[in-house]
Amino acid sequence: MIHHWAALLAASCVSGAGQLLLKAGAVGERGVIEQVLRWQTLAGLVCYGAGAFFYILAIRRIPISVAMPMVALSYAAIALLGHMIWNEPLTPLHVAGIALVCAGVAVLAVAAAGG
Repeated sequence: MIHHWAALLAASCVSGAGQLLLKAGAVGERGVIEQVLRWQTLAGLVCYGAGAFFYILAIRRIPISVAMPMVALSYAAIALLGHMIWNEPLTPLHVAGIALVCAGVAVLAVAAAGG
């Protein structure tokens, strides 16, 4: 079962990398076609496909009610990275939302462990 958890971690990391690459491909004053054809955008789409592959492997043994919230942790990490890399807003409400996501994942992890 450990390789299913490794696949879930890989899905989260690779999908997160895809998010960052898609953002990098979208930055700038270019037309839509040029943005779609930028290497960052194309690499981001490949990462999304790879993330989906790893996620499928993970949910073969991990309940989806546990797996999906675990992947949600990557959204919190991406929000923080977006702030650090592109100076995107990170208000107290953003931080509170991230904290709620993390708390929810912790509760689900305890529930999954039989607690």
